[in-house]
Amino acid sequence: MEEIETVGIGIHWEDLPVGRKFRTIGRTVTETDIINFVNCTGMVEVLFTNVEFQKHESRIKGRLAPGALVYTFAEGILTQYVMQGVGFAFLSMEQEVKAPVFAGDTIHVECEVLECRESKSKPGLGLVRSLNKIIKQDGTVVQIYKPVRLVKGKNYKAE
Repeated sequence: MEEIETVGIGIHWEDLPVGRKFRTIGRTVTETDIINFVNCTGMVEVLFTNVEFQKHESRIKGRLAPGALVYTFAEGILTQYVMQGVGFAFLSMEQEVKAPVFAGDTIHVECEVLECRESKSKPGLGLVRSLNKIIKQDGTVVQIYKPVRLVKGKNYKAE
């Protein structure tokens, strides 16, 4: 049988040296995304569900996306293109929400590897800390977060 490359596999920890930077593709947040997310999670507060409240009682105008939705979309984009098949655990995170995202905004993630080393307790796995900036189409940084992940290495063997 012919050996053929599999695409869509994530990046092993050894290929994530400190200082490596990359950008993801974009993802447009839709009103349907917002409605589905707030109903699915139970985040049905008036800021996300009541247009009249937004018009008359909120300083934020427009169909606002919850910060948790924006973060979740960023992680989804990263999972599809960077962590697929190699991400073993999400261990911790620092996070700041800097600006709102609305229906119709398109976000992408810019990542920089801050720390990368082999795990001392888990052979074949590495610890990777990155600085992730979620950015809107106009260049506004809307969230900054620093996750620490356990990532599979090239020589990982399941025990």
